[in-house]
Amino acid sequence: MRQRLAVLARLWDKAPRRVRQGIVLLLGGTIILLGLALVVLPGPFTIPLLVVGFAILGTEFAWAARALERTKSGMAAGGRLAKRTASAAAARGGRILRRPGDRS
Repeated sequence: MRQRLAVLARLWDKAPRRVRQGIVLLLGGTIILLGLALVVLPGPFTIPLLVVGFAILGTEFAWAARALERTKSGMAAGGRLAKRTASAAAARGGRILRRPGDRS
């Protein structure tokens, strides 16, 4: 199996740059479009598909690698915010505080 993967890796390295970019663009773009479609359609794996698509595109395109890094740092910041919010709610005994004037 490793020999087959090594052969494929050599073929990939020997392929012209434009061919590699075209294949990567088609594959990564399709995965990103599928992930974006799942934002509005019912289905799981929205965010992971976007991350995988940008990771694939990042192998050949620098702009995609930067977008992936921004996405990962934004997800980490969102995780930290969610953790702080959950900790604050737990400290209040799990109660949701309402602002004056809110009707529910």
